[in-house]
Amino acid sequence: MSTLKLVISESQIQECVERLAKLIQADYQDQPLLVVGALNGSFIFLSDLIRHMHLPIQVDFIRISSYDQSTKSSGAIRLHHGVRTSVVGKNVLVIEDIVDSGFTAQFIREYFEDQGAATVRICSLLDKPARRRTSVTVDYIGFEVPDEFLVGYGLDYNQQYRHLRALYSLDELQIPLM
Repeated sequence: MSTLKLVISESQIQECVERLAKLIQADYQDQPLLVVGALNGSFIFLSDLIRHMHLPIQVDFIRISSYDQSTKSSGAIRLHHGVRTSVVGKNVLVIEDIVDSGFTAQFIREYFEDQGAATVRICSLLDKPARRRTSVTVDYIGFEVPDEFLVGYGLDYNQQYRHLRALYSLDELQIPLM
């Protein structure tokens, strides 16, 4: 059994979600917005975030991966499926669970720019700059976190722990490194 250590509480997350929603709403001020969740990790964050925003919103999802069953990003980004909604001429806000190496966020930004989006911004609940391997702009950041493997609130390890309401570090001694 893995050992979990609380890093960010449920109440801290909810305060952060409200703060980010207000910033986003102020920036878009009644402009239509396509909110795109990067599956699987962002779905809980996206759901909470859009309930605090009073904007004309469409929601879609993109499925990408770079982790597989490891605790470290492989750096190879795979697009499993793109959005079904046309992004041409739209303001796109991508919701990420965590930005660490920066490769996934960079890939997503370029993907939507190439698809003809009017604007592309990225909102990430978590930012792990100690792991950054490429320069990428994250427009809205919830928390800067240390270089620990985190689970909960949508983040997983091998499809486990997503359901937890807070964020926890997972004891790396208990994780088989791949």
